[in-house]
Amino acid sequence: MTRSRYRIFETDYPYFMTWTIVGWLPVFTRNEAVDIIYDSWRYLQRERELLLFGYVILENHLHLIASAPELPKAVKDSKSFTARSIVDLLERIC
Repeated sequence: MTRSRYRIFETDYPYFMTWTIVGWLPVFTRNEAVDIIYDSWRYLQRERELLLFGYVILENHLHLIASAPELPKAVKDSKSFTARSIVDLLERIC
């Protein structure tokens, strides 16, 4: 069994989370990068029952308040998808 880095014990309650960009690079200054985040969250809302209570996206990190029946797996999958998509985006435009 794999070990999760995300320690979420009560799935009945929302969690406040912060996601950061490695090196604090200002990735979210590009609308395309923010759209990748939105697409990921929309997918999780449809397929993983993610409830998003609030969020703020800043230039190099984001905060969100969310809950889901399997929140650690949803976070892991979302971060994996968004990281790969943003790296692909930056390779295309740079």
